[in-house]
Amino acid sequence: MKKKLYFANPYGFSKQTKKLLYEFIHIFNDLNLEVYEPFERTKHIIKEEGEWAYELARSNFNDLKKCDCIFAIVNGTPPDEGVMIELGIAIALKKKVFLFRDDFRKCSDSNEYPLNLMLFLGLPKNNWEKYYFESLKDIKSEKKGFAEWAKK
Repeated sequence: MKKKLYFANPYGFSKQTKKLLYEFIHIFNDLNLEVYEPFERTKHIIKEEGEWAYELARSNFNDLKKCDCIFAIVNGTPPDEGVMIELGIAIALKKKVFLFRDDFRKCSDSNEYPLNLMLFLGLPKNNWEKYYFESLKDIKSEKKGFAEWAKK
């Protein structure tokens, strides 16, 4: 059975960055993962009348519960607030967490950790760097934790 990956990202808000979605999804598919991409999975909800915001959030929450891990794009200073909420939920649900940041801007007061320290609760205490990626090439690397985890 395929592992399920929740792909938390802000890329669906822009036509330019939306193209990046497919590069990531291609990598995930190559690793035989079932991808839950929130923009694609909830586009029908936005077209509905009424309380669509609640329904969209509930759908994303239910998808997070079904998935084995979250892979989150954490670019920006600060990163996208929706992605940060999804990460908080995933951490509370004890999901495996993988972070991607190729943004060169500093996003932390720490020289040792690149992001808000609360996010590191979702990563292993030791060798957290294996779950943190700065390029698409890193995702496929056997030196990192993602490809290894996906193949198990």
